[in-house]
Amino acid sequence: MGRGPPCRQPKEPFVDNSLLREYLPILILLAIAVGLGIVLILAAAVIAVRNPDPEKVSAYECGFNAFDDARMKFDVRFYLVSILFIIFDLEVAFLFPWAVAFKEVSMLSFWSMMVFLAVLTVGFAYEWKKGALEWA
Repeated sequence: MGRGPPCRQPKEPFVDNSLLREYLPILILLAIAVGLGIVLILAAAVIAVRNPDPEKVSAYECGFNAFDDARMKFDVRFYLVSILFIIFDLEVAFLFPWAVAFKEVSMLSFWSMMVFLAVLTVGFAYEWKKGALEWA
């Protein structure tokens, strides 16, 4: 009766827990955020008042009734103001990276930004003069 090689126990696979430990705070934060979101949604469903008064459903900043025909005419001034807001908001967003790197910018980039701000100011003055920002 010959004996074969001794039975070897399978080795445990190598598991590197350090990577999992680095993601643990993120997972905890994600669990807290999801839990808080669920709690707030459930609290709103339980506590919310379900009988709005006429003032609540009356015409708000958009100028028309909240529950009305979706195909009715809409004043173009609301679109114009929203487009102007988006344009000026995006232009101002260009200032943040420039301001962060202000110490390292060259004179060319400095004067380029001054021209950009001058065009922005002229555009704003033109819109103001044309009355695009007036509600009445």
